[in-house]
Amino acid sequence: MRNIKLILEYDGSRYQGWQRLGDEDSSNTISGRLSDVICKMTGEKPELICGSRTESGVHAYAQTVNFHTSASLSLREIKNYLNHYLPTDIAVTEAEDMPERFHSSMTAASRTYVYRISVADVPNVFERKYVYHSFKRPDTDRMREAAALLKGKHNFQAFSSSKKKKAAPKEVFDIDIYEDASELQISICASDFLHNMARIIVSTLLDIGLSLRPVSDIDAIFSGTKKASDPADPKGLFLQEITYKTL
Repeated sequence: MRNIKLILEYDGSRYQGWQRLGDEDSSNTISGRLSDVICKMTGEKPELICGSRTESGVHAYAQTVNFHTSASLSLREIKNYLNHYLPTDIAVTEAEDMPERFHSSMTAASRTYVYRISVADVPNVFERKYVYHSFKRPDTDRMREAAALLKGKHNFQAFSSSKKKKAAPKEVFDIDIYEDASELQISICASDFLHNMARIIVSTLLDIGLSLRPVSDIDAIFSGTKKASDPADPKGLFLQEITYKTL
């Protein structure tokens, strides 16, 4: 069996995330649409493995997916077939044969998400589906001070909407905040992310930048004496990159 790796980009606006968990209908998900086309292409029902499960409404510049198949199609044929039959808001940018031991999730070394915030005087109507607009410009120095407290290995359960009582620690390698005259971007690189973790970190940092809560709230959230902010609007969040360990 071949182990095929795909790199996808997609506009998540109209989808219920990468995958719906449990027995819920998965037809309106990225994985559901991709699985249907691969099934038509190969005659096989693929088990799709992704590098990071994006949530409802979240986009991807570069999602990594792998699946096994006995199909003899060339990589070019696979890529062309998928792009011909997938919806126009999902695209396969790369296709590659990988060693059997490659696993999009388990062999990942880091995931990076970026969140876009417009701070222009007037919201851009053409960017409205992909950028959250803040009518007040946040204080990025306060946000960077708070972001420094999030770096390192922690139990990020308090920064997640996961219902699990316990969660394995995740390591945040870096949080960068970039800004220009019209836009602010928050980039978060971590070993992995819990459910809604990126969006909750973003909203908490943004509230701190807008002076709606103090920097000290980061430690208070970790200790359980305060709650994190509600998740940020998903439309501004993009899965930017997944890096992998050397096989």
